[in-house]
Formats: sequence, structure tokens, C-alpha cells
Amino acid sequence: MEQFKNRRYFLHKAIAVPVGVLVPTLIWSGPGPAATSAKEKADEEISPAEDLMREHGVLNRILLIYDEHLRRLTEKQDFDATILAEAASIIRHFVEEYHEKLEEDFLFPRFKKAGKLVDLVDTLLQQHQAGRRLTAKIQDLAVTATVKNETQRSRLKEALQAFNRMYRPHEAREDTMLFPAFRGLVSKHEYGALGEEFEKKEDELFGEEGFFKVVHRVAALEKELGIYDLAQFTPQAG
Repeated sequence: MEQFKNRRYFLHKAIAVPVGVLVPTLIWSGPGPAATSAKEKADEEISPAEDLMREHGVLNRILLIYDEHLRRLTEKQDFDATILAEAASIIRHFVEEYHEKLEEDFLFPRFKKAGKLVDLVDTLLQQHQAGRRLTAKIQDLAVTATVKNETQRSRLKEALQAFNRMYRPHEAREDTMLFPAFRGLVSKHEYGALGEEFEKKEDELFGEEGFFKVVHRVAALEKELGIYDLAQFTPQAG
């Protein structure tokens, strides 16, 4: 993980330079390092909304893992319960206990205090609670005994369907309504401080560069299931 040593530097560069583009060496005759350091530091900052939306990307990849298990359940195929159990564990610890906790501790109270999007916030909180109940059910059923038991398979299928059906519109509303509106509720200074707070909590829970470690775990599960290659999701022409 040495290349991810500075998460913010990596993300800034990943956004600034498209994959596969060769960048020639440039000779710069403008201001020196002292004059540009403040701008570079500002450019490398990750906003709270960007942080939360990127974490939604992890959630979406888990939903695809759940989709694959739903396909296998529907088509009466066997599956490796340990893969599903690991995916549910990521949901429990990264999404529910970290990502959603940030929303509940730092975003939802500010919206309620400001009297903004209160109905939406109430629904989102109810869905967080429902999601935790579904995750508990999925974890209970993500065991080897379920693979050959039709009753247990049916219960697992229902739980996965309910989870995916709720979380796709849930995160879409947050990305398009809640997160954009949040910027207007706090000062620029507070907004920046929250970004630092989110980063600190992530490091405390998952270690340095915790986000990338979680992404690596998800990618490993995708490879085990044969759904890692993005090209396979492209529809065939004709």
C-alpha cells in the first residue's frame, strides 16, 4: 500500500490525470514551492460529501455481490457462503458502523436543527435501522447449511432482495439531495473540519488508508465470484 501512503495526494492525482494518459515532463517557470504550497494543500482536501459518496461506491459494489448471490439462489445454484458472509461483514462494519454513523452523528442533526429536509432525514434514519436488521438476518443465513436448505435459501433470497431494493434509492437520494444540501448548512471552516474528522475516524476504525483496504477486500470477493471484470457488464452490440 506504499503507493497510497498519502490518500489525498493519490485521489487528487487520480482525478487530475486520466488513466492511460502519458504526461510529458513540464518545465514550470512560475511561483516556487513556497508560493504554491497553500494551493496544493487546498487542492488535496477531500470534502465530507465526496468522502461519503465514494463510500457509496463501496456499498454499490457490495450490492452487485448480493445481486450475484440472488442470481445463484434463483437459478438453484450452489454458492460459497463464506464470500457472502464477508460481504455482509463489510456492510456491517464499514457501511453501518462507520459510514451511516457519520451521517447520523454529523449530518442528520444539522438538517433537523436547520429544519431542512427533515422528512427525508427521518426516512433515511428508519432505513438505516431496517438495513441493520436485514444485515443481521443475512449474516445469520450466510452459512454452509443454508446452501442445501430450500427454506433457508428462500429466507436469504428475500433478505437480499429487500436490502438491495431499499439501498439503491436510499443512496441515490443522499447523493442527489442530502449531500449537496449539506454544504449550505455549515461554514466553509466547519465543512473542512468535518472532512478531517471523517478521515480521523476512518483511520481509527480501519487503520491508515482504511478506505483502500476495504476496496481491496471488495475486489477480492468480486474476483472470487467472477464479477470483477467491468467489461462483462457491457451489453453486446446487435
